[in-house]
Formats: sequence, C-alpha cells, structure tokens
Amino acid sequence: MRIISDKLFISSIEDNLFSTLLAFGQWPRIEVHDESDILWAISDVPFPLFNSVMRARLAPDKVEVAIQNRIAQAKSHHVPLLWWTGPATQPPDLGDHLERHGFIHEAHMPGMAVELAKVPKGLPVPRGLIVRQAKDPATLKHWSQACSDAFGMPEFVAEAFHEVMTHVAPNTFRAYLGWLEGKPVATSLLTLAAGCAGIYNVSTIPQARRKGIGALMTALPLQDARAEGYTVGILHASEMGVGVYRSLGFQEYCKIGQYVWPGEQTDEA
Repeated sequence: MRIISDKLFISSIEDNLFSTLLAFGQWPRIEVHDESDILWAISDVPFPLFNSVMRARLAPDKVEVAIQNRIAQAKSHHVPLLWWTGPATQPPDLGDHLERHGFIHEAHMPGMAVELAKVPKGLPVPRGLIVRQAKDPATLKHWSQACSDAFGMPEFVAEAFHEVMTHVAPNTFRAYLGWLEGKPVATSLLTLAAGCAGIYNVSTIPQARRKGIGALMTALPLQDARAEGYTVGILHASEMGVGVYRSLGFQEYCKIGQYVWPGEQTDEA
C-alpha cells in the first residue's frame, strides 16, 4: 500500500491553491503575475478574493518593498487586498509585517488533506436533491448566485464569479451545483492541479443547511477525481466546515492565513 507523506500533503495544500489563482488569469478583468518570489493578482473588482497575494518567499530585505508595492497597486485600482500565508511563506513572521501595514488578520484556516481512497461512498442523499456539473452560462450563473448567496456576498461578487466561471470553467474548474426540489441551493468547485484534487467554494444557502448537503458536495467531486486517477484531495476549511470534512476522512496538516488590507477608505498610512 502506498503511504503518502505529510510533506506531500502540505505541499499539495498550497500548490493547488497557487494553481487556482493562476487559472484566474484566463479572465480578462484580472492580471496575474507569477514572479520568482511572489504570486499576485489584481483586478477592477473591489472584493479581496479577486486581488490576492500568495506564494511569498521573500528575503528579509525585500519584505517592506514587496508589501508597499502591492498596496500601491491596490490603491491605483481602488480595491482591497487578500494576502494568503502558509507553511512555505517566507519570512515566517510575514503576518506581523502585514499587520504593521494595515492588514487585518481575518482567518487562520486549517489546511486539510485526505487520501481519496478513504473518502466514504454512499452518503445519504436528501430527498429531492440532485447534484450536477454546471457547464453552460445559464447553470454557471445559478452556481455563482447560489455561492454568493450562501456566503452573504454582494451582488457584484456574484456577477464577477459568473464571468470568471464562464471564462475558466469547465476547462480548468469543475463547478458542482446542488438542486433541491428544483432550486439551486449548494455549490462546490473542483480544481485538478498540482497533482491533486482541490475543493473550494463548498456552500449551502441557509434554508438548506443541516441536511448533509455540504458533505455530498465535497465527496462527489472527490470521487470523480479518484475515478480519473487522482489520489490526494485538499481543501482550506472554514470553522463551520471542519467537522464535516473530518467526517469524510480529512485531517489537518497546516494552517493557511488570510490577511486583508481593506482599502484606502480605512487606510491611514
């Protein structure tokens, strides 16, 4: 039996995330810059996710300039920033530097992974639930709206998500949409990259929660990935989702940090 090392799990948790941001570069409204010591994206959408910084491996004497450059770019586009950190981040105290520049530490999410052979099959399906991939513009619009509604995001975010999904999926992303009695209620996103299956945007609208839908929306894409030969699944868990993911066999291997620079309206620098 093949034993997957913790080191591989940890690198997969980060590398799949980096590949996901790189894929966003297929959308005309975003610029993705893949530099030797940092990966960053900037758009015209005033929402942190679409203006992300990650994979920072900065020499100590480069940290301040790198942060200042990213803030200056965000100011010129009138957008907030989301800076991701993880086990490979350099320097290790980058979060402290970010906070000194006005970033707010918003999350320290468990980076989780599982051997796909261990993901349970045959999970109970709530009555009236159907899960399908969203591939055409109409169903991708339903996916984007349901995802944004579940997370309580503004309408302009749903519209931006729809544009992203139309340009990027299904070539890179696979969008799964759960319909309950004919209404779109749940989403998940599968990214097959960096040699593993990444799960993102697992969401269920409030009215349909506590029915086991989130577990299904996670497990079904992973089962599809396993059928195609993938052996590892990864995700970055919210506090709400940790228990669900553990029930599917996921274990925590690292922490993924999120720091948000909210924009000029609250920046006093």
